[in-house]
Amino acid sequence: MLRLIKYLFLFIVALFLVTVSLGNREPFTLQLLPDAIAGPMNFNLDVTLPAFMMVLVIFVTGLLFGFVWEYLREHKHRAKAKTEQRERERLEQEVHKVAPPAKTGDDVLAILDGN
Repeated sequence: MLRLIKYLFLFIVALFLVTVSLGNREPFTLQLLPDAIAGPMNFNLDVTLPAFMMVLVIFVTGLLFGFVWEYLREHKHRAKAKTEQRERERLEQEVHKVAPPAKTGDDVLAILDGN
């Protein structure tokens, strides 16, 4: 059921992006600086693309920024989990050295055999 909801959501997002793309095909110019400021500095960056490309670039940039932000935010949790996993493995090895597992398949029978 959850997989169906995921695919339905992705389909709706894709449909929305295609609809926006078809509705915004006219050229769009994005300037880094206004002409009044760029003129004396003799530096200006103009990009002319269809409007939907600008929307898609902004959308993908936002996604990438969000992924990086989450990765950095969760770093401390991953580091703590890795430390705890190493400690657990060390303790399991120590337990196996002190008390090796019983040879029989049933722990209750192993206890009864020992008495």
